[in-house]
Amino acid sequence: MKNVTEQFGARIRELRKIRGITQEQLAEHLGIEQKHVSLIEHGKSYPSLDRLTKIAEALQVPLPELFDFIHLTNQETRVQSLETMLKGLDEKSQQLAYQIFASIIRLLKN
Repeated sequence: MKNVTEQFGARIRELRKIRGITQEQLAEHLGIEQKHVSLIEHGKSYPSLDRLTKIAEALQVPLPELFDFIHLTNQETRVQSLETMLKGLDEKSQQLAYQIFASIIRLLKN
């Protein structure tokens, strides 16, 4: 299982790729070398708060979204997180969530 720093790095890499930004472009925006971006993405280095703010800005996401990496954890943690979310919903919302989830599963199987 990846540690938190590795999960964070994987999240940065995921967001960077979604935005179509290269490591070099992100490094330029942050005023650092590309190899430092690589170290962050591999969980070998952790950025300062100021740099975190610049990363969020470069990736065009709110700062807390950088830490939304539960989907990158192990299967047991993901399942527990989904269960917790569902338990926090009222009956009607659970039914709707189930229908949405079932539809997504059907699409993925096709």
